[in-house]
Amino acid sequence: MITLFHRPKTRSSRFIFLLEELAVPYEIRIVTTRNRDGTGAVDPANPHPHGKVPALSDDGIIVFESPAIALYLTDRFPETGLGPKIGARERGPYLSWLSYYTGVLEPAFMCKFMDVEVPRGTAGWVAVEEAMPAVIDALTTRPYLLGERFSAADILYGTTFAMFGQSPMMPKSPIIEAYVQRIVSRPAYSRAQARDAG
Repeated sequence: MITLFHRPKTRSSRFIFLLEELAVPYEIRIVTTRNRDGTGAVDPANPHPHGKVPALSDDGIIVFESPAIALYLTDRFPETGLGPKIGARERGPYLSWLSYYTGVLEPAFMCKFMDVEVPRGTAGWVAVEEAMPAVIDALTTRPYLLGERFSAADILYGTTFAMFGQSPMMPKSPIIEAYVQRIVSRPAYSRAQARDAG
């Protein structure tokens, strides 16, 4: 059985969405985490090494961090088509977008959120205003990051953009707004929202 260690309204919510897309049996285990203000406590039941979410257990195999969980699940259930198989032409772009999310885009958003200037020439990422054009460019001529094919990478990006869409952190773009609508209009997204509280 797949168990998602989850705190409602956090990054782990997107994996309820992915699990609903995969249509596989899973359970949600609500855990506590530290809060932004330093209050709260790490849940000893949470297998993430820092007590964060998401974390996932697949019959005792522990996977943590969003791109790793997305890759693990789409490789584990290749018949769903939510991730290109090893050797497929789309595999390289898929891995690149998963890595870009965690290595460039999320640090860029966190710098903006914390009002920290991106260290020029030393950081492996860039400011949001430099990162987003790469995503917008990819979506200008196609509906999803891999073209016509919806993938788990779109779950990572689409849910992030939906979360930041009304925030000054997110540069306004009709291309991104249309992309978010394609993502959040999926039936699995609605099912995931209904299960988010556990």
